[in-house]
Amino acid sequence: MELNIAGKLLEVTNEGYLIDFNQWDESIAEAIAKENNITLSPRHWEVISYLQNEYKNNVQLSIRKIGNSKVVDIKEFYQLFPQGPLKTATKIAGIPKPVSCL
Repeated sequence: MELNIAGKLLEVTNEGYLIDFNQWDESIAEAIAKENNITLSPRHWEVISYLQNEYKNNVQLSIRKIGNSKVVDIKEFYQLFPQGPLKTATKIAGIPKPVSCL
């Protein structure tokens, strides 16, 4: 399906995840974050960058892996992305929903 995100018509899954990561940009991240009542701070961007790098390296993401990453601990991850941190953070980062998310 297609959604208008940040003034761009984008193909997304039925849960709102981008189908083509190459369409992602910071304005899309800002728009998705706003929909989730999140104002992106420099700390959010650090986590988003980490998630995107892991995705590009074909690393399977999980809460535990992120908590062990030295980038962010689990408590802070939940503070930054309070409602379903891994689902929300990956959606904002423009990457597919992790297998570990229900």
